[in-house]
Amino acid sequence: MATTTKAAGGSHLTLHQLRVVWAIAHAETVSRAAKQLGLSQPSLSQQVAKLEASIGQKVFDRGAGRMTPTEIGSFIVERAEQVMREVQELEDGLGSFAGGTRTIGIAGISSPVRTLLPLALRRFRESHPQVMFDVQESSPGDVLAMLYARRANIGIVAASSIAQAGMSFVQMPLLDDPYVLVVPEGLDLDGVGSEDELDAAQRATLNSVIHFIYGTQHQKRIEEWYETALGRHRVVARCRSFEGAVAMVRAGLGVCLAPALSCHAGDAVLAGIRLYDVALGDRRPLVALVPSQYRHLAPYPELIETLQEVARLHVRPHVGPLPPLFAARDPGA
Repeated sequence: MATTTKAAGGSHLTLHQLRVVWAIAHAETVSRAAKQLGLSQPSLSQQVAKLEASIGQKVFDRGAGRMTPTEIGSFIVERAEQVMREVQELEDGLGSFAGGTRTIGIAGISSPVRTLLPLALRRFRESHPQVMFDVQESSPGDVLAMLYARRANIGIVAASSIAQAGMSFVQMPLLDDPYVLVVPEGLDLDGVGSEDELDAAQRATLNSVIHFIYGTQHQKRIEEWYETALGRHRVVARCRSFEGAVAMVRAGLGVCLAPALSCHAGDAVLAGIRLYDVALGDRRPLVALVPSQYRHLAPYPELIETLQEVARLHVRPHVGPLPPLFAARDPGA
């Protein structure tokens, strides 16, 4: 939709320019903003320069890899959100009259997208066969960016990973995902009360930790668990996704702490691993993020309700009890 808005001096602002300003203001870096919009960095910079020339004022202060909105830039960002929301509402409203295929964009972190979403979409299509889905697996930051840029209509993330950045969206709870200890299948800790009961290879595996770097308030809690429960551990690998950490455990590289949902294939535990309760207390709260205008706009409420129902009925695979080896050390205290 080629929308233009008259600016001071007879110039015009385009909807595309508003999207560019919005994306830059909410992205961590200029390169990330360009990626979200499907533009090269030079093209994005040209769009900003063209806008600034059009209105005769500086919209961003330039820094190392970042652009910070000026006073007028902040004004445009605030109004841009209102304009984009109204345009989206108009497009969605027109779609409901068209009778054709509607595409719903869904962006989310890997484990709920792979385990909860497929069944929810299948159930939803029973009553909405004309709907098509554009599903993208992404990091929490990229999910938020796609929501801000209107490239996704619904986001699925852990509420603990978005802090204040996601407060402009309605958060619809799905489920609380408990953390578990993930070990290779050959490392049977059932009833083990001491590392002395394990052979040398098993002790080495148990004390080899795959660390997921996620930069949330849970980081310290996880590190404290390792220090208390596995005092002789060493970090053998770091990765940026729970699924990547679990894959390394399946290969026998070591052990990791991960949310249970990231260890599932359907309603079963992934082959090659065992799961144990760790009495950590912390859980990963999964939520669906929805722009406020979609909360009561069909068919989004029905899709969210279907996703919540699937999450509510989800059956967690077997997780073994906390092994005596760790209970004696009281890592959950």
